[in-house]
Amino acid sequence: MGELTGRKVLLITVGAFGVIIGVNVFMAAKAIGTFPGLEVKNSYVASQTFDDDRAAQESLGWTLTAAYEPGRLRLEFRDSEGLPVEVASMKATVGRPTMSVDDITPDFRELSGIYYAPMDLAPGKWMVLLEAYADDGTRFHQRIDLFVRG
Repeated sequence: MGELTGRKVLLITVGAFGVIIGVNVFMAAKAIGTFPGLEVKNSYVASQTFDDDRAAQESLGWTLTAAYEPGRLRLEFRDSEGLPVEVASMKATVGRPTMSVDDITPDFRELSGIYYAPMDLAPGKWMVLLEAYADDGTRFHQRIDLFVRG
């Protein structure tokens, strides 16, 4: 192996830090490339009406449950008395929490107060970003996490 000189120690140190920095840069690039981390385009603008939006949504008294059954996603809205709610309009995005490549925009159909959308989800963690509107225009917004078993 030979004598350990200052030059060898320098090469070992530079090599070790080079590997560490290289891996960190690679992981950061992959993280940013697969999911930008944005929930809203401008968080400052969204924060200006947050409290009013939350109060309006809470005044609806709605609760939402979501479940994935093989071949379809089910959403069920209930009012404060537990009765089914008919929403005026609704849009949703179903996707993986860490990347937007698998995002799906389902088309929901209502049947007896329950909303169904046909879809096949692979096993793993999924999220539903939902935006629904009441008849009076009040916005109901919620993020729901789902876990699909294989």
